[in-house]
Amino acid sequence: MTQQHTAIGDLYYGIPAIRLKFGRYEAVALPGNGANLISFRDNETGYSFLREPDAESIEAFKQSPSVYGIPFLFPPNRYEDGKFLWNGVTYELPINEEATHNHLHGFLHTVRWEVEDYGSGEQGSYVVMNQHVREGHPMFRYLPFTFTIKLTYSIDEFGLHQRYVIHNEGDQPIPNLFAFHTAIRVPFVPDSSPEDYKIKVTIGERRELTDRLLATGQFQPLSPEEELMKTTGVSPYFASMDNHYTAAPQDGRNYMELTHSKTGATLVYDVGTAYKHWMIWNNKANKEFICPEPQMNMINAPNRPDLPAEDIGLIALAPGHIFETTSRLYCVTPNKTKS
Repeated sequence: MTQQHTAIGDLYYGIPAIRLKFGRYEAVALPGNGANLISFRDNETGYSFLREPDAESIEAFKQSPSVYGIPFLFPPNRYEDGKFLWNGVTYELPINEEATHNHLHGFLHTVRWEVEDYGSGEQGSYVVMNQHVREGHPMFRYLPFTFTIKLTYSIDEFGLHQRYVIHNEGDQPIPNLFAFHTAIRVPFVPDSSPEDYKIKVTIGERRELTDRLLATGQFQPLSPEEELMKTTGVSPYFASMDNHYTAAPQDGRNYMELTHSKTGATLVYDVGTAYKHWMIWNNKANKEFICPEPQMNMINAPNRPDLPAEDIGLIALAPGHIFETTSRLYCVTPNKTKS
């Protein structure tokens, strides 16, 4: 290990953190705050890719952790009236979004995660965090399934690598419904303007949502700007977005690209083809950040047994089985073959 390659316990505005460094890159994970990967930076260019709190907004982060960094959602998004139908049983989740009378975003983005391991070497710097869900866990009260989730974040010369693994340790199939509520800073280049950026996402069709932000199972036509978003790119703030799309991988990849026109720097979020959907939210086009969220399931999928499970991402994991998927965030810059 060299001084450039480190993984240390640290504080992030007073919050216990694991800070990773490898060459030009630096990342910070907050195990006690939902395993949120709160920071990913390129120290050579000064690029800061994620929406981070500062000293003045750290308390706001603690109150609303889902709009900073990369929160992990399980199960993700909204469930009508808190109902969660699974294998013929209806489970009751707490109503935590009063405006829509829905359950929102599950249980694991706010709880403490165990740090299983962290370290650094010539191949990269990493942290492994886990969550053992079983009797006595706060989530088990509502969804009584026995499983372990491991999240690994590592950085190397190719950027930030994200690994999700779930192991069903119970005796019945469990719902493998998850998402990452990834908040990308726009602009990420210092002293640049939000108007300097274009975003491309491998979306397919736009799902229709009710006034309670629940999926109807129907589709809506894409606007001209949305057609550009899946081809040549469009401003990330062309309209206020809280939109739900099917994923449509291109050239074998499922990804977002955010390009700064003046430098040509392109942030790539390659999320893998396991995800069935994207959520895209830009907080009323406030020109601060955009959340391209890779999501396994359609909103409210467990409560729609009338729709094909494969199409809506209603994915079950059999007893004893393991599911794994990986993603990567990296920046392509002109005249460089490596990020």
